[in-house]
Amino acid sequence: MSYRIEKDTLGDVKVPADKYWGAQTERSRNNFPIGDPASMPKEIIEAFGYLKKAAAITNHKLGVLAEEKKDLICKVCDEIINHELDDQFPLVIWQTGSGTQSNMNVNEVVANRAHVLEGNKLGEGERTIHPNDDVNKSQSSNDTFPTAMHIAAYKMLVEQTIPALESLRNALEEKSKEMDEVVKIGRTHWMDATPLTLGQEFSGYVSQIDHGLNAINNSLSHLSELALGGTAVGTGLNTPKGYAEEVAFNIAELTGYDFVTAENKFESLAAHDAIVESHNSLKQVAVSIMKIANDLRMLASGPRSGIGEIIIPANEPGSSIMPGKVNPTQIEAITMVAAQVMGNDVAIGVGGSNGHFELNVFKPMMVANFLQSARLLADAVNSFVERLVIGIKPNNERIQELLNNSLMLVTALNTKIGYEKAAKIAKTAFAEGTTLKESALKLGFLTEDEFDQWVDPSKMIGK
Repeated sequence: MSYRIEKDTLGDVKVPADKYWGAQTERSRNNFPIGDPASMPKEIIEAFGYLKKAAAITNHKLGVLAEEKKDLICKVCDEIINHELDDQFPLVIWQTGSGTQSNMNVNEVVANRAHVLEGNKLGEGERTIHPNDDVNKSQSSNDTFPTAMHIAAYKMLVEQTIPALESLRNALEEKSKEMDEVVKIGRTHWMDATPLTLGQEFSGYVSQIDHGLNAINNSLSHLSELALGGTAVGTGLNTPKGYAEEVAFNIAELTGYDFVTAENKFESLAAHDAIVESHNSLKQVAVSIMKIANDLRMLASGPRSGIGEIIIPANEPGSSIMPGKVNPTQIEAITMVAAQVMGNDVAIGVGGSNGHFELNVFKPMMVANFLQSARLLADAVNSFVERLVIGIKPNNERIQELLNNSLMLVTALNTKIGYEKAAKIAKTAFAEGTTLKESALKLGFLTEDEFDQWVDPSKMIGK
């Protein structure tokens, strides 16, 4: 491999000759050989493309950046936004906690790529665009990285996670309507309880997803606030007047989303409560999904030796040794995702609680976990809907068998003959292996007509 020499304030550094990055990026590559190479999320790099372009436009409008420099910076930023330069961002998540090296990675790539776009060769001649003085003008890593965090998180939620959850919510609601008349036995404490319909059971799942969606949507307003303009500690040192408001406006224009400048830049740099809050809503969804998916796992269990009240799609063979076995693999996948999201929430909470003085230095880890959660939920939910939920069918024969055999139908007799006599009917039926009706008639607590009139599951579902 051939190299060229790049310089920074610490001296000369050898950089791969065909790469656009510079000295600070190469130092970071050498200093942090931790985890997978190039693990910094591409969504963060894309967000940097938006904010660097917006900064150049703003700096030009406010009279501190020449038009030719603005145009060059914008041209390279468009390539970054379109993921044409993804191989130029080799840094890992596990670097400086402010994300400074990733900010400089972008600055160096923009400056060197602009140099080439002007018809020059890398490492030869004087660059028109300087990574610090021009690409990073009116900025600090301390306000650019949290801005990138918010842009990336907001876009991921709006473009991927929310649509997936809306699809799940709608699919569950459709199933709830389809099965609204299917009366089945309820269960509490893993024991038989009073009847309800499958539709009612599924309506609870719909409500859970609704609440999760509301929480995510409510968190977007906090995520829409951008730190850019705070520079090093939140004071806005080295920015022209009106920069913070104008650059947020330009980011909103470029992305099509309602980003605004943060009211308090000190909070935006020193804490990441918006990330903590928004991810907490993702954790809430993960908790709901874990409950819903496990319910479906158990309702579909069997097919002959379990509950077996619903039938789920058979997507692939389930065993390498047991012929004909089919497993609830979509459920297993999505519950693993839910567990990962819950774990990510712990890490994000720890990171958010450790912002010391004027700067939180857990930024890369926090946003990487956030984006992983949002992406995993979107992907898993889409697969879950397509390959499981829309194919769920009631197993009517099994539902009727379990319903008719349940002792908890005796609850309907509480208001007719009293709790004590009703309990005696159930206990006698259980002990003697008879039906409730046989037990009630044997004990002489009511007539056959009264039993048939009062113990009717279809009248016990609250409709």
